Amino acid sequence: MKIVLALPPSQRDLRLDLFRGLANWAMFLGHISSTVLAWFSFRNYGFSDGADLFVFISGYTSALVYTRRMQEHGFLFGTTRLLRRVWQIYVAHILLFVAYLTSVHFLSDKFHTPDFIDLFNVAPLLNAPVETLTQGLLLRYKPLNLDVLPLYVVLMGAFPPVLWLMLRHGNWVMAGSVLLYFAARQFGWNLPSYPSGVWYFNPLAWQLLFVLGAWLALGGANTLHFLVRSRTVFWLGLIYLAFAAAMTLAALLPALQGIFPRALFEAFNPNDKTNLAPYRFLHLAILIIVGARLIPIDAPGLEAAIWRPLVKCGQQSLEVFCVGIYLSFIASLVLERISGGVLAQLLVGTCGLAIMTAVAYYRSWSKRVEKSVHAGAHHPPAGEPHLPVPELVQQKSRMTVGAA
Repeated sequence: MKIVLALPPSQRDLRLDLFRGLANWAMFLGHISSTVLAWFSFRNYGFSDGADLFVFISGYTSALVYTRRMQEHGFLFGTTRLLRRVWQIYVAHILLFVAYLTSVHFLSDKFHTPDFIDLFNVAPLLNAPVETLTQGLLLRYKPLNLDVLPLYVVLMGAFPPVLWLMLRHGNWVMAGSVLLYFAARQFGWNLPSYPSGVWYFNPLAWQLLFVLGAWLALGGANTLHFLVRSRTVFWLGLIYLAFAAAMTLAALLPALQGIFPRALFEAFNPNDKTNLAPYRFLHLAILIIVGARLIPIDAPGLEAAIWRPLVKCGQQSLEVFCVGIYLSFIASLVLERISGGVLAQLLVGTCGLAIMTAVAYYRSWSKRVEKSVHAGAHHPPAGEPHLPVPELVQQKSRMTVGAA
């Protein structure tokens, strides 16, 4: 079966890496709440934020990557690769979960900031440690800011049958995703959380962004390309983005609230992030349309050196995301204990972004070295005889003993 992709298989879309890196940076800055750093994230200038963009791009790239693997090696192989990725994300979350809990508890006690225990939702660990850890392994208990990866695990875990159906009946799958979204909002469907409540990111609602990304990657972009070309949609979209910015800023700056009728203001505030409010979804959709129009895939500026740190962070998004979440807590603690001044905030934010970028470059270099070593193990240099594996191992063993 031939699948029509939105992008040429041989061409990497740097826009995806660039904006996923930007989403990671924005989430790090936004998680350092009540600081000037939050104003550098785009959550204060519109209804959607870095989490929306992260989930959408994850659906898009997942569809591209695993569809190609299914085409090359079959559905079963592609599914095993996809489930392996789910396991990697789950392990990353558990490692971050344990490190996060331990650090919040230990550092809060050491630096006498007991309010951090409640602020970062670590109190259940003190009251019922075994049950809390068990619920954490089941993805039901999530400390503050550790909600995105469990959502990612659920969406990716459910993706194999969705992708199988989408390759055959893409439009119907997209329609089913829309119906599930509205049903979840209408009937209050969500997953239970521990010790009470429901998931902060409702997977039954947020799946819409993930499936939309996958659908666009597998041909939907061609279907909707007329929206990108339309000047009317472009200008109406800009007007909506300006309205969203004004409405969001009004929630942060009370002086602006008088501009809008009270009923209008209350229709958009507070922003329903848990169930992905329709105006939030529309905001991201318009950003995608405007971005695709202004930044084509072959835009020469994408190769500029200034964007390389963001692109690199987008290419190593899982590692960068985990480090960013952990650093957001460390940054909050540093600002609480040392100084909360503007210069200190800017310094902490800059150091955090520098560490995230360094991690991205290190992981990129590490994967490249591992790949070359692995390739070298299977392809001996020219002129050297190809030895059977047992003989090669024996020879290396003799060389090692001799060198010792």
